[in-house]
Amino acid sequence: MTPEVQLRRDGRAGHIVLDRPRALNALTHGMITAVREALDAWAADDTVATVVLTGAGGRGLCAGADIRAIHDDARSGGAGARAFFRDEYRLNALIARYPKPYVAVMDGITMGGGVGLSAHGGVRVVTERSAVAMPETRIGLVPDVGGSLLLARAPGELGTHLGLTAASMDAGDALLCGFADHFVPAGRLAGFTGALAVLDPAEAVGGFAEPAPPAALAAQRGWIDACYAADTVEEILDRLLDCGVPEAKEAAEQITAKSPTAVKVTLAALRRARLLGSLEAVLGQEYRVSCAALDSHDLVEGIRAQVVDKDRDPHWAPATLAEVTEADVARYFAPRGDDEL
Repeated sequence: MTPEVQLRRDGRAGHIVLDRPRALNALTHGMITAVREALDAWAADDTVATVVLTGAGGRGLCAGADIRAIHDDARSGGAGARAFFRDEYRLNALIARYPKPYVAVMDGITMGGGVGLSAHGGVRVVTERSAVAMPETRIGLVPDVGGSLLLARAPGELGTHLGLTAASMDAGDALLCGFADHFVPAGRLAGFTGALAVLDPAEAVGGFAEPAPPAALAAQRGWIDACYAADTVEEILDRLLDCGVPEAKEAAEQITAKSPTAVKVTLAALRRARLLGSLEAVLGQEYRVSCAALDSHDLVEGIRAQVVDKDRDPHWAPATLAEVTEADVARYFAPRGDDEL
């Protein structure tokens, strides 16, 4: 067991606390292993009725994977990162089919790998402090941890908008887009999680949940659905720039700043996820895509610009959407022989 994951029992509830607060509880391989071992043990323990996932530090559940470690490993061949992705995605699948109620408290920053540990659970709680996102295109990666399926299943083209721009959702938007189920004000979280010691999750939710704030994205559905229904990223950008909506122009600027390869692969991944259907099939696709990204220029460069040197000036290669060919995109989805999820 790693000290970065704390386990405790409170009555009928088993609590998993991600405890790496100085790094916003960013996930290491050891943390993935520790969560998996706890879930396996508690699945067979009749005294544990409910599992509760929270994050230490008060700023968020989890900001995602430790991308600095992924950057360093990718530069030396990527074997460690591939093993991390494999175990992480298998954990995401386990959470989705866990035999006991799994309550995820998505308070504060919940992004990337944090979404994978929470949004596949059976009871997903957000607060007024929640900031939920799949921000992978910011670093030259593609939404993973089952996030491409969650995005693909969001109403209309909201998921395409969120995936390409890497925009964050507040509580209302997370509920609208299917990433969460209930709104509990942050001031009531201690009472809610404490009640799980004696109550089943449905009873606890009934006692502590409140109506969620309005979803800002709901009012944007018109231009989002019309613009993002296009078949290519280039056409999406044309529609965003031509529709005369200030928020659409801002979205176009956000997409243009991302890795051209990553946004094209993301669009393809979301469209394919709609057809694949099952989480396991989508996770298998995401494993192929993430492994291909480890071999690319843009992932290392994106993390360098955002986290290592922090100059926020990535030099993508290819540098433009026009230079990213269909063959470049297809390479991300190619079978990996013996190295499949």
